[in-house]
Amino acid sequence: MAVVASGGWSPLRGNAYELAQWWKQTLGYADDLDDPDGPGGPGDEEVAIVDPDGDGPVLLFIEVPEGKSAKNRLHLDLQPRAGRRDEEVESLLSRGASLVADHRGIAGPGTGWQVLADPAGNEFCVLRSTAERQAG
Repeated sequence: MAVVASGGWSPLRGNAYELAQWWKQTLGYADDLDDPDGPGGPGDEEVAIVDPDGDGPVLLFIEVPEGKSAKNRLHLDLQPRAGRRDEEVESLLSRGASLVADHRGIAGPGTGWQVLADPAGNEFCVLRSTAERQAG
């Protein structure tokens, strides 16, 4: 279940290691074996993950003491590489994401996006796949 990520993330609320594991599965990413401090493990306050193809951004998860007070520090928009937006959303919800807002159909049938939050409450959007957008 790999998706295309655009953007990047740094300081996040939550356990850096656990969040990195959730996002590795979500994005099809891997541990950053080139990190001079190692790939990060349980208890580490900083954990980096990378796109194994080298196309996507490196995501560095850094634990911060304060919770989100307004908007995210950074925001990811995700787009399924295969399949449909709604299938991807259902999969993410089954793995612990929560629905924040539903903007499907905002510009007519088959359009829009959904805003989700990862298990730590960090928000991100799931857009339609390229195939869905090309189909209209």
